[in-house]
Amino acid sequence: MHEHNHEHELHEAVDRLKESGVRITPQRHAVLEYLINAEIHPTADDIYKALEGKFPNMSVATVYNNLRVFREIGLVKELTYGDASSRFDYNTSKHYHVICESCGKIVDFHYPTLDEVEALAEKVTGFEVSHHRMEIYGTCPDCKTTH
Repeated sequence: MHEHNHEHELHEAVDRLKESGVRITPQRHAVLEYLINAEIHPTADDIYKALEGKFPNMSVATVYNNLRVFREIGLVKELTYGDASSRFDYNTSKHYHVICESCGKIVDFHYPTLDEVEALAEKVTGFEVSHHRMEIYGTCPDCKTTH
């Protein structure tokens, strides 16, 4: 799809890890690469299953630890919706999530101009805005056809 963009994102992510003093192990690199290329928002289990062939000695715990490291430096967001297991999202540019209420699938929706919302909120309220969240709910095409 947009391969070049992913390469660039991976380089940036690796640079951010280096700046944070995080060692870049082959596993970390693979987890990061998987997250950046994933169109869906994988669970730790998904990532583990995808990579276990490449890293036979890697455990689910390793994956979790790596995700935690990424989350602490702000590279990755942990998405918890309802009681399902956490999904992880590589934290790129402003994007929003469209969430299926039927199967729980989460799809990215890019809408950059919403930065204006933060600026407006600051102007109107005098707050210093740190971030905002917007979630859109509905029924995905797959679930629509099965109902």
